[in-house]
Amino acid sequence: MAVKQILQFGDNILKRSSRRVEKVDEELLGLVEDLKDSLYNGTGIGLAAPQIGVLKKVIFIDLRDKTEPILLINPKIIKKIGKEDSVEGCLSYPGYEGIVVRPKKVIVAGKSLKWEDVEYTAEGLLAKAFCHEIDHLSGILYTDKAKKIYRIQEEE
Repeated sequence: MAVKQILQFGDNILKRSSRRVEKVDEELLGLVEDLKDSLYNGTGIGLAAPQIGVLKKVIFIDLRDKTEPILLINPKIIKKIGKEDSVEGCLSYPGYEGIVVRPKKVIVAGKSLKWEDVEYTAEGLLAKAFCHEIDHLSGILYTDKAKKIYRIQEEE
């Protein structure tokens, strides 16, 4: 559909909680296309609907060559296993990264675009991406959880 502007750190919409999606309709299908177009326009690996100004519980993750893209509606983490420090960045806070404690492994459940129940068991980068994007749905940014935030140094 369209590349949407990604809301930036400080925008109040990013701090608000999203609403559950009740059904797949034309509006939702348009939102999904906007999420995909907006993510692929940049270098990120995940995007949540609030980042493009839509307060609905929808996330899109694509680790590019590592896994198939994942679109998840009304996602929730149902189990967290272990903990580790994670380096994270965010399309809504460009130029910065932070150190965040995240689970080593998660089990995530939600609905597919076909409105089927789906569940993912994820480790490593995918687990971190799920946690990061699902946090966005509750108005939580990685900066709220970071032990340390720093500016990314530009390569000369």
